[in-house]
Amino acid sequence: MKLLIINGPNLNMLGIREPDKYGRETYDDLLKKIKAHCDKKEVTADFYQSNHEGDLVDRIQQAYWDKTDGIVVNPGAYTHTSIAILDAVKSVNIPTAEVHISDVSKREDFRQVSYIRSACCFTVMGHGTDGYLEAIDYLIDNSGEK
Repeated sequence: MKLLIINGPNLNMLGIREPDKYGRETYDDLLKKIKAHCDKKEVTADFYQSNHEGDLVDRIQQAYWDKTDGIVVNPGAYTHTSIAILDAVKSVNIPTAEVHISDVSKREDFRQVSYIRSACCFTVMGHGTDGYLEAIDYLIDNSGEK
């Protein structure tokens, strides 16, 4: 199984940005954690992070041509603003899990809207970076490739 792990704006600043909300784990720590989990599950994981909406759309579209089996995405602030990312996920028709490190349902009013959620098969929020592992497990367990 081949997964694409996509992180949107400011996730490269993990450990620095608002550690009270996002923890002290760095972005490199997150990648190592995910890689170790995927290795244990015998899953290939490709990683991509960008602060630019169009780059995220391009990478989601590329996943189609790469024959990716599932996408784990933390769109960051684009969760609440990007119809383009929603449309990209819908266009590739690849099972996609939405992840948020913090519990966005308990945050500012503008964070209550997730445009991407309607195209996702699974959402996890507020479980810290372990939410990525939950999303990966969900995609594995529901892939038919166990």
